[in-house]
Amino acid sequence: MTTNQTFRVGLPAPDFNMLSTKNMDTLEERVQLSDYRGKWLIFFFWPFDFTFVCPTEIIAFSEAVEDFADLDAEILGVSTDSVHTHRAWIRTPREQHGIGPINYTMASDFNKEVSRAYGVLDEETGAAHRGLFIIDPEGILRYQVVTDMNVGRSVQETLRILQALQAGGLCPANWRPGQKTLDAK
Repeated sequence: MTTNQTFRVGLPAPDFNMLSTKNMDTLEERVQLSDYRGKWLIFFFWPFDFTFVCPTEIIAFSEAVEDFADLDAEILGVSTDSVHTHRAWIRTPREQHGIGPINYTMASDFNKEVSRAYGVLDEETGAAHRGLFIIDPEGILRYQVVTDMNVGRSVQETLRILQALQAGGLCPANWRPGQKTLDAK
């Protein structure tokens, strides 16, 4: 994988403008980073639609969408597949290897510019690695993790990290909401 990473945690997240599944009939509605201003954004990439590990994550995030909403966060999922492929996958029942209806928007990085900007594009395969980014309400990248294509992410850990970021203190290892943060003195 080749990356020209020009962003990092603590700096503005790379902007994006992609076609999405917001309007499943036309597939012409776009999403951009500014659409999420004022909210936390859970922004994640997966390799390809109609695969094996990807639907487990997409469905798990969909099932937790209210937990994220309670924390003033929205979810946006992205792959390098087209919006037409996303729609077909959503419209395919789970028992037929689809994902069925989901509770957040999926975007298409068909030209691979966003995957490249976020440093997750595998240039050889054209697929995005499993990248997960948490962007704060001001558009600042606060967290990033990229895993191997074979390893799914933990939605519960993503929720914990979001809560830790929102806690406003120094959160030790294994910190959970309600626990004290560290005193830096």
